[in-house]
Amino acid sequence: MAEERGAINKSGPSNYGATETNEGGSSSDDVIVIQRQGWQFIKYKFDDIFAEFLGTFVLVSFGVGSIAQTVLSKGENGNWITIALGFGLGLALGIVVSGAVSGGHLNPAVTITMAVFRKFPWIKVPIYITAQTLGAFVAAAVVYFNYVSAIDNFAGGDRSVTGQNATAGIFATYPQPFMSNLGAFFSEALGTFFLLLIILALTDERNAPTARIVTPLTIGLTLAAIAISFGYETGFSLNGARDFGPRLFTFFVGYGVKVFSEHNFYFWIPIVAPIVGGLVAGLVYDSLIYWGDKSPLNRNLEHRSA
Repeated sequence: MAEERGAINKSGPSNYGATETNEGGSSSDDVIVIQRQGWQFIKYKFDDIFAEFLGTFVLVSFGVGSIAQTVLSKGENGNWITIALGFGLGLALGIVVSGAVSGGHLNPAVTITMAVFRKFPWIKVPIYITAQTLGAFVAAAVVYFNYVSAIDNFAGGDRSVTGQNATAGIFATYPQPFMSNLGAFFSEALGTFFLLLIILALTDERNAPTARIVTPLTIGLTLAAIAISFGYETGFSLNGARDFGPRLFTFFVGYGVKVFSEHNFYFWIPIVAPIVGGLVAGLVYDSLIYWGDKSPLNRNLEHRSA
């Protein structure tokens, strides 16, 4: 028999929202007894992985869906603000779905930053990233098949990456033609820097300015603000899973190898640049504000009970 304590948790863990897993459950009196076989045991063992998958699925579904509606209606049913809100609210809702179980990372940059600066277990990093990427891939598939008639109406049978009838940009990000890859790298890193800076502040017990229930919405609005302020040049991926999963899907449904080779093989930048931006945010925040003992920058601090 396996026992899961605190599985029915009405308040959520203290680290809710883009931080770390709820190791050990909570002090809830609810106890669920699970047999060591069958689907319930699988769900019990891999609940954080399923949560990352489902949370990223929600994020990308709403975000990519908002782009699809804007592009395919030729701006009649959407614009840059609705896209920013689509991704921002999608992120907030994705954290609502997953935060109490997995921490609601939904982004490899968040997972890696938390591993470096908040002692998130490194063994879970590749598992989380895989779940996030699969969630984004499935979300792209759902949006594609939902809008396939509109895509055909917009572009006919053409599945192109560039040109007047291009629709690949609905799913993955492509920089403006005037952007160099170096400039695009900086833009993606900068946007992710701000996203992680706010996440680290919100999940800092000494500095959290909002109640935990407000955290998902605050993080989502942060993404929307980044889109409005810094999204024009690259499409504000800020998330390797959000970009690579849908990009891989477009390759399989007929957009071809150009989804990877376009703009001097730009595809790697939305994967690497957000990680760099997140790590810089962790370095800056922990150097200037964070006092907790989880950060390697504070390993020499002595913590005493008051």
